[in-house]
Amino acid sequence: MHDANKIIAVDPINPEPENIIKAGKILRNNGVVIFPAKCLYGIAARALDEKAVKKVFDLKQRPLNNPILVLIPYRAMLKDLVKSISKPAEKLMDTFWPGNMTLVFEAKNNIPTLLTADTGKIGVRLPVHPVARALVELMGVPLTGTSANLSGQAGCSRTDRLDTAVIDQADLVLDAGILKGGTGSTIVDVTGSNIHILREGEVTADQIKKILTN
Repeated sequence: MHDANKIIAVDPINPEPENIIKAGKILRNNGVVIFPAKCLYGIAARALDEKAVKKVFDLKQRPLNNPILVLIPYRAMLKDLVKSISKPAEKLMDTFWPGNMTLVFEAKNNIPTLLTADTGKIGVRLPVHPVARALVELMGVPLTGTSANLSGQAGCSRTDRLDTAVIDQADLVLDAGILKGGTGSTIVDVTGSNIHILREGEVTADQIKKILTN
């Protein structure tokens, strides 16, 4: 049996401030919170704190050579995390943010190498789900946005299907009911002169091509 106090119901449209504040206190103390993103449940920790990020790797049993994407509260924060923002990246953000796309940039030198898995790159998304947005806006810092599953397993669109090991190591679970599921965000590398789709998800390659050729 899980600790019943660890899993709390949260309104998926208008999340209760007290629940977001409770989650925020945990995150400020280097804790880990499972939260709803648009398609799947994710794992939030303070992304620029190596101790917090290490907890996420441990929880997921994730190889240290596999970087973790981050969520930001507003687009202007991007300049604090990445070295440059190309015109194609701007077009993609104008069209698909907030929500369905994670963009991979060259990370600034001050970004923890644990987060980037020593790749020199960082994946960033502006979240669209009201709970995810409320959480990252309350914190005002980047949060991890990786899916709440053991490495190599499928993501979960409902909390009652989360792996026991994931729940046991999390400090809090914000349960917003059943999410839409699916493949999650499309991941696009915008570090080079030509953009590279790393994973096709909510946004299709055709949609991306259409935006970039207009």
